[in-house]
Amino acid sequence: MKKQLLLIVACCLLGSIETAYSKEPLKHHKSIETVTGIVVDKSDQPIVGATVVIKGTKTGTSTDRDGKFALNLTPDAKILIISAIGFKPVEQPVSTSGALKITLLEDLMELNAVVVTGSVNPLKKIESSVAITSFNSKTIQQLAPSSAADLLKHVPGFVVETSGGEVGNNLFSRGIPSAGAYEYVQIQEDGMPVFEDGALQFANADGWLRIDETISRMEALRGGSGSIFATNAPGGIINFITKTGSNDFSGTAKMTTGTSGLFRTDLNVGGALIPDKLFYNIGGFYRTENGVRNPGFKGNDGGQVKMNLKYILDKGFIKLSYKKLNDRNLFLLPIPLTDKNNPKGIDGFNPNTGTLTSRNFSQLDVPQYGGGTFRRNLEDGVHPIVDALGAEFKTDLGGGFTLSNNTRYTKINLEYTAIFPGAEPQSAADFAAKYKANNDIAYPVLNPEYTNVNTGAVVDPALVAKVGYWAIDKQMKNFANNLRFDYKNDKVALSLGYYYSNWTSDQQWNWSNILVSVSDNPQLLNLVDKSVPVGGPNRSRTYNGVTDISWLTRQAQTKGNLNAVFGNAEIKATEQLTFDIGLRYDMDRYTGYKVNSRDGFQNLDNNTAFNNDFAGTTADNSMKVLQGAYQYWKYDVNRLSGSAAANYKFADDMATYFRYSNGFRSPIEEAYFENADKLDQLKPTVINQFELGYKYQAKQFALFANAFYMDLANLAFTDVLLNGKSENKFAKARNYGMELEGQFTAGDFSLTINATLQDPKFTDFSGEGVDNNGNRVRRIPAFYGTIRPAYNLTKNLAIYAEVNHFGKKYSDNENVFALPSFDVLNAGVSLKVKRMRFALDASNLTNTIGLTEGNPRVTTAPGAIYYARPILGRFAKLSAAFDF
Repeated sequence: MKKQLLLIVACCLLGSIETAYSKEPLKHHKSIETVTGIVVDKSDQPIVGATVVIKGTKTGTSTDRDGKFALNLTPDAKILIISAIGFKPVEQPVSTSGALKITLLEDLMELNAVVVTGSVNPLKKIESSVAITSFNSKTIQQLAPSSAADLLKHVPGFVVETSGGEVGNNLFSRGIPSAGAYEYVQIQEDGMPVFEDGALQFANADGWLRIDETISRMEALRGGSGSIFATNAPGGIINFITKTGSNDFSGTAKMTTGTSGLFRTDLNVGGALIPDKLFYNIGGFYRTENGVRNPGFKGNDGGQVKMNLKYILDKGFIKLSYKKLNDRNLFLLPIPLTDKNNPKGIDGFNPNTGTLTSRNFSQLDVPQYGGGTFRRNLEDGVHPIVDALGAEFKTDLGGGFTLSNNTRYTKINLEYTAIFPGAEPQSAADFAAKYKANNDIAYPVLNPEYTNVNTGAVVDPALVAKVGYWAIDKQMKNFANNLRFDYKNDKVALSLGYYYSNWTSDQQWNWSNILVSVSDNPQLLNLVDKSVPVGGPNRSRTYNGVTDISWLTRQAQTKGNLNAVFGNAEIKATEQLTFDIGLRYDMDRYTGYKVNSRDGFQNLDNNTAFNNDFAGTTADNSMKVLQGAYQYWKYDVNRLSGSAAANYKFADDMATYFRYSNGFRSPIEEAYFENADKLDQLKPTVINQFELGYKYQAKQFALFANAFYMDLANLAFTDVLLNGKSENKFAKARNYGMELEGQFTAGDFSLTINATLQDPKFTDFSGEGVDNNGNRVRRIPAFYGTIRPAYNLTKNLAIYAEVNHFGKKYSDNENVFALPSFDVLNAGVSLKVKRMRFALDASNLTNTIGLTEGNPRVTTAPGAIYYARPILGRFAKLSAAFDF
């Protein structure tokens, strides 16, 4: 409530200032000439929101809902510049003899669009010396992504795994191997990180960001200058830019429904509180959905609100923003499959829609060694509550100098609850005969009896499995500030900046294992040994279906305090040749602690507080208890990053560039935890990159090709294994490849492609029991890409098809488990009726079982039945959007 009152007071103050300073004596003016017209696309459809400006001035207007405009001319007005997002700008001689009709041509691949990410001087994409892909709001609408990761898979050079659902997905930039998440890139909103570190444990950066109608555009930079303009981002910067208001009130209302039980409503509105001075934009969404893999409860449920105010100064602006995200998402993990070469579902388990998560065991209530119980609700899933406040300021100091400052404060409270698969499913008889608790002690069951925990009925399951019920709480805070001084003249653009960020991640873990039947509708099971008399010791292997109570508990904190100075120079040597040089020096301090556990495992055998004889079960024999002894650590990173490039522009529509960059990534949270007593083993990952790019745009097609070579040292692998320990391995690697983007149009037909060809391999990955030199880096295919043909059947009716290809890759660094290549077919149709747009989008029409990962928590080779995570099965959604 306080935040809303502050916004209202700010609006009133700004309004008062405007009133006080805008009162001027009335003057007599000469008659003013007005130019009118309409702006349309090649299909003769009106372009809403196109900008019409008198060349050499700031005097302008924008087109209305019918594409029409009227502009009062200045006495010396001769040329109009007309531009719109997604179109090439044109210059039009002024004429007042009649209404003008101006046709804008599509800006293929947005090569003439100005990009601001990873650059000191906003440039047209074709003039920039970086590999950058951008999507405007119209393109995002056409791609109809179900998540941020689903949008990013259309960027070449990014291997994106979208099989985890809406959140918790993984992005690998240019073949850089990692445990997953967004480890080597920085995810930003309006130029500032959504959270400073995008690869904290169970806190992937896409958890704090949602795609909705508030997004104006997305810019994705690969490699290049990422290490100059962000810390720990040698793989690139991904910047989601939010819409701001204008003088014309406008907005979009949208409703979506889908085959997964999806219902979603989006709204975004923007306008002026004070014309030409104070603008606002507010929007967000609410969505509820069972999910393609239906767990029997609402897998996705929640939404967000975003708003901003922008006040125009005489020579700059002030912008305030706020975001509230409160969302619950089902996190999807590997499922049981068979046939490694041609993946199939096992009997009774649908590989396209099945999940081991179920409402049949959504509630967990287990006793704790120190007293009390631990309760959790699986239906909350991944539940972040995010509050983010932003403030941006920019002013022209005169003489070519500008000052800007961007600030963001983010607070996140995260409850993370999910079912994680463990060892591969077994027959009920084999599981009982080979039973072993998490304390690694065997407790074979001689005469097994399985019962359904919910009904008490004796059951005879075909397959059973012990799966993890993992609960993680995190409390996270981040304050970041980016201060920049810029200077620009006709030949040089200089930038000098200071970046400061401090962040905290507190976390508490409590993990148990449960016993379930393996089927589309998994049931929670109890297991007893009938050869042991009732009341006898260790007769049961479960406690209300729990096989291992709180077998892993963790309490830890990680803090980062980052200070960086950076500078960048862009030098225009000739009209064709531009040089770009940047340096960044990071002085980063990481501190933290972890609470040590008691040696060995504890049990509740002599505890009478819970009205249960725990001597009769093995479920409490593997309890890990925190003893209250803290181990503190600190780690410093002082490192210089650099980048140098040259861009040569052959013509307005063709350019090439070369760039070298050196950047780093500090050790991640899990590495600190596992090596708190031996931090000297940790080193930042260092990445050297060479890039050679070529950009060309003709009337009907555009091409962007980028060759790269990368040398990577001190790569860390820190996946948490079944025993709760990190794999904690380090290596070197190299990668070279080619990224390709292209777009072709011919009348009503268009074709868009993106592809990546690469060869990431380890060059130094050996040690005790390990020799992976020459092996392919895990989870990275050598070839992947997308081809998307589209056709306008009429001016208002369009269809498209899309094929995603993912080449063969390996689940493990030992290259034992190969994940086969696969193709995914998507398609859709859209219809425009005046201001309405109806769309039907369908994904994975052929129900392809495409594997994105194996089971990263096990190190053994897969058996006849194995765990792997496939993409979601067939899904379709219908949307209706109204622009006003």
